[in-house]
Amino acid sequence: MYKILTLNNISVAGLERFPRDCYEIGSEISKPHGILLRSYKMHDMVLPDSVMCIGRAGAGVNNIPVEAMSARGIPVFNAPGANANAVKELVLAGMLLASRNICPAWAFSQHLEGDDAAISQAVEQGKKKFVGSELAGRTLGVIGLGAIGRLVANMALSLGMKVIGYDPGITVQGAWQLSSEVTQAANVDDLVSKVDFLSFHVPLIDATRHMIDASRLEIMKDGAVILNFARAGIVDDEAMIQALNAGKIKAYVCDFPNSTLKKHANVIGLPHLGASTVEAEDNCAVMVAEQVRDYLENGNITNSVNFPGVFMPRTKGYRLAVANRNVPNMVGQITTHLAHAGLNIIDMFNRSVGDIAYTLVDVDDQINAVMIEKIRQIDGVLNVRVV
Repeated sequence: MYKILTLNNISVAGLERFPRDCYEIGSEISKPHGILLRSYKMHDMVLPDSVMCIGRAGAGVNNIPVEAMSARGIPVFNAPGANANAVKELVLAGMLLASRNICPAWAFSQHLEGDDAAISQAVEQGKKKFVGSELAGRTLGVIGLGAIGRLVANMALSLGMKVIGYDPGITVQGAWQLSSEVTQAANVDDLVSKVDFLSFHVPLIDATRHMIDASRLEIMKDGAVILNFARAGIVDDEAMIQALNAGKIKAYVCDFPNSTLKKHANVIGLPHLGASTVEAEDNCAVMVAEQVRDYLENGNITNSVNFPGVFMPRTKGYRLAVANRNVPNMVGQITTHLAHAGLNIIDMFNRSVGDIAYTLVDVDDQINAVMIEKIRQIDGVLNVRVV
């Protein structure tokens, strides 16, 4: 019986992917084999030795101590693209809110007083203050052309916008899903200097922290709109406030309000609504539940942020899964131990990413506890189990 600890409310659609005759799931589980969460901050959490994997029902994993998990040989799964449509639609909403001055116009209407005739007269006199612009014909810059960025770029084209994209790490598969009408930027500076709207769809890492700072705000078009539904920290908030006060930037639409931004008239701060749709929550939960289950039951790895992707169909043999540091002769040492025990290898798959390597081995006979302990004692082995 596998035990799954939930640290947040996880969509029932995802939890239903775990057969109840094989899984015990709850928020008070002791000695769990797997952990499911959304936004719970795990950095100060003490994990029991029983934990084999962690599944984040969403894309970002800033709330999970990924490096510490890697050191213990624990894969961290996420759900890239499962919330892509939800974020795409919110980007569209953000562009419309800013371009049509909807928020100040709404506030104006809410404070109208008098009878219908007086309100009608005030509306006719006041509406000129909220004249906006249409999206068609404007240029959108998209930084990051992953699952979300591609949808945003393709959507903007369908609205009659021009789109410039930048993503040095785009995959061939990703490029196939991107319209050929998207213009490729040479670099970030090249992109930001040409756009009327700018949207980010990148993770927060050292290379993207304060990607938009005072120098890049300075080279942007006057009256540009910046949208950040990716991560707080990608935009330098202090520099943004200065650009807004100077009239350089028309509006900043973001999903991460804070004390610096929340009271500025030209900031539209939303309470992290990017993935907050019923559909997105279901999609994320289902995706990560299936990945966690496949790992626990078969040792396969899909969409891990710290482990290589590995899939090996089950054979009639007995399966061993080994996580180790990516150093020479690890596979040789593992197979040598198996050979000395008289275990014949039926199938094997080994792959590495960065400092982590992972091996699945199917053998023709049972793997006993003595063999497991011998492999665990190999210098560099982080985790070993029979699946």
